[in-house]
Amino acid sequence: PPQIQGPMETAREEAEEGDPRGAGWELISQGAEARVFGLEMFGMAAVAKHRFAKRYRVPELDARLRRERTVQEVRCLAKCRQAGIPVPAVLMADTARYLIVVERIHGVTVKAFVERNRSSPRIASLMAEMGAVIAKLHDAGMTHGDLTTSNFMCRQRPGGEADECDELVAIDFGLAGFRPAPEDKAVDLYVLERALVSTHLDSRDLLDAILAEYRRRSKSASAALRRLEAVRARGRKRECFG
Repeated sequence: PPQIQGPMETAREEAEEGDPRGAGWELISQGAEARVFGLEMFGMAAVAKHRFAKRYRVPELDARLRRERTVQEVRCLAKCRQAGIPVPAVLMADTARYLIVVERIHGVTVKAFVERNRSSPRIASLMAEMGAVIAKLHDAGMTHGDLTTSNFMCRQRPGGEADECDELVAIDFGLAGFRPAPEDKAVDLYVLERALVSTHLDSRDLLDAILAEYRRRSKSASAALRRLEAVRARGRKRECFG
């Protein structure tokens, strides 16, 4: 069965495969699929995402999966830019090293923004902006795959006020894909709903504001929201019966 990789396993694989880090790279976080580093590129703050090897997978399969997912993420980010969806600019992609470098967004996650500014009237408009971004994403034939308030950033001016959000930016497209079916969009929305419930005390108000704007903006909202009811029913059944 798959095993959780710890620092020793990661270090061993870096030695076997080649450490992708350059001078001045700083580890920010490590997830199940990738490590994220902070660095500077072309004179600007950037973030590098490296998909590391999984020792439990057949090497040839592992390499193919990591390469395909790296390419898919870059393609989704490029499609978003074409569709006018605010996402980080891709600065460099190296499929041979399973590496993507994007601009670093100065600001805080929407999760942190909401928690810090719970009573601010800006929250309602920010949730509406999330709904509009998701609508535009779905209408472009894509799903995000991991819609949470941690995967949206509030871009802020250096030295700006804590309750300012100059631009909402969607990030982390590692699970994104070109999935235009209403079922896929509904699952995307259900993932968001469950993430809000597990993260925010006022999740119902936040979700209502997001879905109201999504319904208003998306050309396919009716079909996706109808399917969302079916997805919710399946989720409740799993919770009851396992």
